[in-house]
Amino acid sequence: MTTYRRLTAALAVGALLALGTPAAAQPAAAQPVAPPTTTPFATPSTDSCPHRETPPPAIDASEVPVAGSTAPVPVPVPDAPVGGDELGACGVIVADGAPPVPADISATAWTVSDLDTGAVIAAKDPHGRYRPASTIKVLLALVALDSLDLDTRVTATAEDAATEGSAVGLGMGGVYTVRQLLQGLVMASGNDAAHAIAGQLGGTERAVEAMNARARELGALDTRTATPSGLDGPGMASSAYDLAVIFRAAMEDPRFAELAAAEEVPFPGYPKDPSKPDNPSRPDQPGVPVNPDLPLNEDRPGFTLASDNALLFRYPGTLGGKNGYTDDARQTFVGAAERDGRRLVVSLMAADVLPIRPWEQAARLLDFGFAQPDATIGTLDGATGVTRNETDEPSFTRMAEPDSADVGNADSALAAPSGGAYPGVDDSADGAVRIGVGVVGGIVVLGLILLARRLSRR
Repeated sequence: MTTYRRLTAALAVGALLALGTPAAAQPAAAQPVAPPTTTPFATPSTDSCPHRETPPPAIDASEVPVAGSTAPVPVPVPDAPVGGDELGACGVIVADGAPPVPADISATAWTVSDLDTGAVIAAKDPHGRYRPASTIKVLLALVALDSLDLDTRVTATAEDAATEGSAVGLGMGGVYTVRQLLQGLVMASGNDAAHAIAGQLGGTERAVEAMNARARELGALDTRTATPSGLDGPGMASSAYDLAVIFRAAMEDPRFAELAAAEEVPFPGYPKDPSKPDNPSRPDQPGVPVNPDLPLNEDRPGFTLASDNALLFRYPGTLGGKNGYTDDARQTFVGAAERDGRRLVVSLMAADVLPIRPWEQAARLLDFGFAQPDATIGTLDGATGVTRNETDEPSFTRMAEPDSADVGNADSALAAPSGGAYPGVDDSADGAVRIGVGVVGGIVVLGLILLARRLSRR
């Protein structure tokens, strides 16, 4: 049997030091601090399993329960790791004899697996709980493909069109087939399309219930969705392992594989709102209303819908994928590629756009996996340690809490600015991109030492 070794990744992040030293007290010609010799970012250490039960703390109010309700308890942790004992580790896990893990991977958790055999090749914190953002739309697509006729015509409502976050561009009164809504969901991460699809499934609440039931059927036991679109909500959680399981199941349906692989498709427009006064575009300036005091109200023509998955355009052999982003989830991704007849799936959670973009991180991990034809540390097949009760709900023994002293600031990492103009990169999907400030402690400390020495001479 193949032996394994676990790579611990205790990557320290320097503390930000506030000095408040007056400008006049600084030396007139201070020596420049030498540039760092290492990559100026740090992936959060997960060796102490800080997210065994729950994702990192939310930074906004998106998960605060509505008045009169309480937050759901965390999804139970199975008494045996799903996919095999090795996948119970929380740091980096590779097979014995594996090449070095790719550099510049800022994702807090990730997996690389064989899409066909289900063999997990390598992983980092595979069962840690994180927020999936729009990658959970793959689960919604699975439910829709199981339940809906793709040729059914759906008339978009005002509520569909006004859905929060990223949008494919549905308009009230626009008529779309379920197939076109799924194109908007998968290719453009349209939250408006997610809302419309949920309506066809009986409404948001029923759609979420169906998604969670499908996750349990697949053995994706770290997953609980709170919204059809992936917008954060109370109890939302998934894992890098689960994203791979869900995407693998979706790719078994040729209809989903077609959606994921599409680079561009024609997409319908919609009619003007009959309840509002006509206010068309100026003849010489399309999109600029004739009456600037009223909102534009005219028929919107159809357009070409392009995929927002940068890996599809930039990594040879890409079969498809799904981006995600929210302020709390940060960058997420799941996708697959084929090389020499071998198909791999990669998943990323809680990533940043530094030092390289998420699609580039996925590409490096895919290269890493393709270089190991026989490596296996676990499997995407089956949920070990799971028993079923009479209601067909999973029943588990909860694992012990990690030592709180070990958790510390395990989530500290450089947050990623996203000013780049990479076509297809989901830097701003599902909300405004969070811009963070990263610090490297060694540089700061070295600068303080130099400053202190010079001040002491004065």
